[in-house]
Amino acid sequence: MTKISEEEIARKLSTLPDWKRKESKWIERRYRFKEYLDGIAFVNKIASLAENENHHPFIAIQYKMVIVSLTSWSENGLTGLDFKLARQIDDVYLANHN
Repeated sequence: MTKISEEEIARKLSTLPDWKRKESKWIERRYRFKEYLDGIAFVNKIASLAENENHHPFIAIQYKMVIVSLTSWSENGLTGLDFKLARQIDDVYLANHN
């Protein structure tokens, strides 16, 4: 995948309202859980998605909060794959927390 333009990043972020731009080459979202182990289970699901896409996010676990950060190292910025994985991660979260 190739790095996408600032206009495309803005357009894609508008469809993922809970994701925020972090610095110039990252997008990030924080997910809150009622229980610590719910967050751990979520991280395991993210790991499976990441393996399937061969695109691995940075994940931080802070008790009942999971912070996911995405970038494409090979392109030194954001690509369509970052946004595709962000949407898939959101879908997993929504499937288990609605």
